[in-house]
Amino acid sequence: MQFHHHGYVSGDPRIQPAAGVGLDRPEELPDEVDVLIVGTGPAGITLAAQLSQFPDVTTRVIERRPGRLEVGQADGIQARSVETFQAFGFAQRITEEAYRITEMAFWKPNPEQPGDIIRTAVAPDDPSGVSEFPHLIVNQARVQDYFLEFMKNSPTRSRPDYGWEFVGLDIDHDGGEHPVSVTLRRTAGEDEGAERVIRAKFVVGGDGARSKVREAIGRKPVGDQAFHAWGVMDVLADTDFPDIRRKCAIQSHDGGSILHIPREGNHLFRMYVDLGEVPHDDSGKVRLTSQEEVERRANQILHPYTLTVRHVAWRSVYEVGHRVTDRFDDVPAEEVGTRTPRVFIMGDACHTHSAKAGQGMNVSIQDGFNLGWKLGHVLESRAPLSLLDTYSAERQVVAQNLIDFDKEWSSLMAARPDEMADPAELERFYVQTAEFPAGFMTEYTPSLIVGTADHQDLATGFPLGKRFKSAEVTRVCDGNPVHLGHHARADGRWRIYVFAGRDGLDPASETAALGRWLAESPDSPLAATPAGLDRDAWFDVKVIYQQPHLDVDITTVPEVFLPRTGPFQVTDYEKVYAADPRHDLFEARGVDRDGVIVVVRPDQYVAQVLPLTAREELSAFFARASSGA
Repeated sequence: MQFHHHGYVSGDPRIQPAAGVGLDRPEELPDEVDVLIVGTGPAGITLAAQLSQFPDVTTRVIERRPGRLEVGQADGIQARSVETFQAFGFAQRITEEAYRITEMAFWKPNPEQPGDIIRTAVAPDDPSGVSEFPHLIVNQARVQDYFLEFMKNSPTRSRPDYGWEFVGLDIDHDGGEHPVSVTLRRTAGEDEGAERVIRAKFVVGGDGARSKVREAIGRKPVGDQAFHAWGVMDVLADTDFPDIRRKCAIQSHDGGSILHIPREGNHLFRMYVDLGEVPHDDSGKVRLTSQEEVERRANQILHPYTLTVRHVAWRSVYEVGHRVTDRFDDVPAEEVGTRTPRVFIMGDACHTHSAKAGQGMNVSIQDGFNLGWKLGHVLESRAPLSLLDTYSAERQVVAQNLIDFDKEWSSLMAARPDEMADPAELERFYVQTAEFPAGFMTEYTPSLIVGTADHQDLATGFPLGKRFKSAEVTRVCDGNPVHLGHHARADGRWRIYVFAGRDGLDPASETAALGRWLAESPDSPLAATPAGLDRDAWFDVKVIYQQPHLDVDITTVPEVFLPRTGPFQVTDYEKVYAADPRHDLFEARGVDRDGVIVVVRPDQYVAQVLPLTAREELSAFFARASSGA
């Protein structure tokens, strides 16, 4: 964490100085906004948090509830989400209060006594070490609390406008700067029922599976209707089941299955209890299944162990459905590239699936992170309107892949063990697909903001279009071992990582020449930074040397890697690193010893890999990203 560069901070350093719209933020919803977000679910709150870092963008997020979420339905936090939390500054704090999943137990019928279950395997949760961050279980409401805190402490001093619901919208494509008229209705307070219209440049619907925003733009979810039901309960209970504090997949002989998940706090746990196939003419009656029936089924599956529920914190009955909309914005497919999207949908509003793979909240968070910086850049004139076309193009593919994965996982969870060709099929699927539910199989294809793989061989461990996988390095200024990616915050900046060549310490090296070009050339991407802003306001440029940190003379490092920041223009020394001799980054990530440039997007995905000499290519890449040409 960096602070004091604006002067001495005697209080909480997480509170950023107010700026822009945060200096005189009105209490009431204004008549005109840049971005109106509907819903404070995982997607909406992540989007709002990202936009809170853009001081000149007027963002308001409405929520029909009268106040904060108290009990959330989602609870599984995959490692990719925890990486994202690191960018928003609360990964460590939420990890401390969460339950950490390190392994999963598999229970099946005892071959000698099929009416009883026995443990048949225990699999590691992350066998290949895909992330330095863990898989967590924590209430969705707490995740949203942390994002709300981030917003409140941001330059814009953002917070939700509770007690407003979305009614409808109209788009006037010739309607000037704020072409979207949105009708809202009060759901709480003395003026409950009152309606008003506000105008927005962009509207984003994160309003759930029954999204009114989705309906307003004519998008419809397409996919399989659900015909298998599950009872889910968060409970405190007495039980002699030995793995009650371990994540479990439990398959009985004839009573169905349970997905068991310990919750944070050491006592609470969640069970997804199989209620079986649902008749096509059920008309939703299965959702009336009583808590007593869910508990009876749970005990039948757990036999010979017993479960006596003492307290129910939350419960529900749902049917597994797999649906996704064909696009995530208001532009018809035939008009993409010729019409600017004005309305977007995220999260459950555009993709729904089962809860058992722990994907709903996680994929929704990435929807919000993906769209947030793009809207911010467009509204601050850093990027062309065409950048907004990449949101639907990138995230719809991710959603469809999720649907395909979840269909297979849900089918395996619901299957009887004797229906499987291989008794270990469920365990094998869990281990072999671990990277997908962890959130690391997303791979964006070449576009305005993802280059081609012409030089991928120079950094094989940083695949284009995939998230930047952090690694341990040594900070040169103080010898501290740190993770390279953990310094990257959700501040809307592009990252340019310069991995120095073997001769990188030589003033005549290509590393030094690149440093001078970045600082001085009118063709450098840094030249786009407006006058009056810090040199690193739009681009965060770092260097990683191959030599031990004590061999790096920081006084000879090119100035671009030691920028001056803040009103006092003090030097930032935390952008110069050396390979950690215990964990050589160059070896671990397949980085060419002659040196490499790795460009990373504001949402942490690798955008370009280039040799140190490819200055024209680097300039051309950012010229496209900023102009769309």
